[in-house]
Amino acid sequence: MELAVHNSEGKATSKKVKLSDDVFAIEPNDHAIYLDVKQYLAAQRQGTHKAKERAEIARTTKKLKRQKGTGGARAGSMKSPLFRGGGRVFGPKPHDYTIAVNKKVKALARKSALTYKAKENSIIVLEDLNFDAPKTSKYAEMLSALKVADKKTLLVVAEHNKNVYLSSRNLTSAKVVTASELTTYDILNASNLLLVEGSVTKIESLLKN
Repeated sequence: MELAVHNSEGKATSKKVKLSDDVFAIEPNDHAIYLDVKQYLAAQRQGTHKAKERAEIARTTKKLKRQKGTGGARAGSMKSPLFRGGGRVFGPKPHDYTIAVNKKVKALARKSALTYKAKENSIIVLEDLNFDAPKTSKYAEMLSALKVADKKTLLVVAEHNKNVYLSSRNLTSAKVVTASELTTYDILNASNLLLVEGSVTKIESLLKN
């Protein structure tokens, strides 16, 4: 698959980039995508949730009423889950939500996601970007020129670029990542994938192995 390289003004240049069929035109594996996205979302959970159970409640242990003759059920402690302020039954405890996914499965998932984007014609290749200073308006102008300002975009750069990252940070629908940080979730969560020219080679080298 061959795509024209665009400049920051949204115009196609004379240069073209050939996307590798081994990365951008494979047979998509939906189950691999499911596993990788599930692992990503699970990793976002802190797992620090905690509720006090009966043994952890600080209340009197005095028997609150006599055993018989009241006409009601027996009750021996105010810590019981049946009473307001009592312990919770089977409450949440700190828990690690980490899921193990094989590296080859993760690579397959990313290639599958990139293939879907390529089939949808949702990939735009850009010339290497280099802002002199962080400027949100400049980044927004670039998105408008590419006609993706009203869509959720993911810009992939070859190496970390502080000025480009800071320029996009205030735009809620725009995200910037390096090729090595690219995840299946980010690819699928974006409407359009903006690949800086230098990042294409890096993505292919990371996923071909």
